[in-house]
Amino acid sequence: LSLQSFAGPVDGEVKVKDAKVIWKGFKVTGAHEGLISLESGTLVFKKGELIGGDFTVDMTSLTCTDLSGGYKSKLEGHLKSSDFFDTDKQPESTLSITKVTKINSSSYSVKADLNIKGKSEKIEFITSIYGNKATSSLKVDRTKYGIKYGSGSFFDSLGDNMIYDEFELIIDVNF
Repeated sequence: LSLQSFAGPVDGEVKVKDAKVIWKGFKVTGAHEGLISLESGTLVFKKGELIGGDFTVDMTSLTCTDLSGGYKSKLEGHLKSSDFFDTDKQPESTLSITKVTKINSSSYSVKADLNIKGKSEKIEFITSIYGNKATSSLKVDRTKYGIKYGSGSFFDSLGDNMIYDEFELIIDVNF
């Protein structure tokens, strides 16, 4: 047994090549999902407990995994356009942990500043840590970042073309 197994996790750079960030977007007629890559990430611990961290996401890496061919290319292009994430002008998004509250031995309530398209908003989610692996699932309201395309909150008569305001991120990282 290593000393770390007694002391708990230690500060660590996230292994970005091993990180898995899944996005899921929902619309009236179904959903789409895909992957996005971390550019960098760090988790900070004190006495084996999570106290902070920072992450940078490469928005240009956004891919769709539930479509293929022309439909896949069309959706990826649209998500990277100014209608959504405008990756040519805003190639990165960031998440900076501002407050952590321990729930139990492996779970934490996390408050963070999430910056998308140059706009920062506060967000709250749960993170679970087992050994040197952290897992989180969070919902993001895209309209808070100026992403209003197809939103029923801003446009009438969208019918089956309405896209829900919230999208989900499922994050698994090793450090």
